[in-house]
Amino acid sequence: MKLLTKTQRMKLIQNHEQQDGTKSFDCVVKLFNPIGLGTWYLSELDPETNVAFGLCSITDAEYGYVSIDEIEETSVGMGLKIERDKMWTSGTSLQRCLDIERNKQTNEYN
Repeated sequence: MKLLTKTQRMKLIQNHEQQDGTKSFDCVVKLFNPIGLGTWYLSELDPETNVAFGLCSITDAEYGYVSIDEIEETSVGMGLKIERDKMWTSGTSLQRCLDIERNKQTNEYN
């Protein structure tokens, strides 16, 4: 499976080019580790470096940058790789994604 569709890639790049420093774009794509920890909600992509910005949640949820090349190359075990959530629809704010991840983490420890 392709990590990013052509449409998602174009939207991520468009967000990067339109950025005004606020990082307030909605999540375009959600990536996840199918057998363990790791979820990435991405809102921007620099086409020159192939580095995306978004919310990264592995043990803690935090905003940051991630290399799409590295994610594509990552093997998570059992012959699997990081996957794209095909059911995710664009339009959720990164703040809402942060709330979702914090709620998941709270429920895991209760």
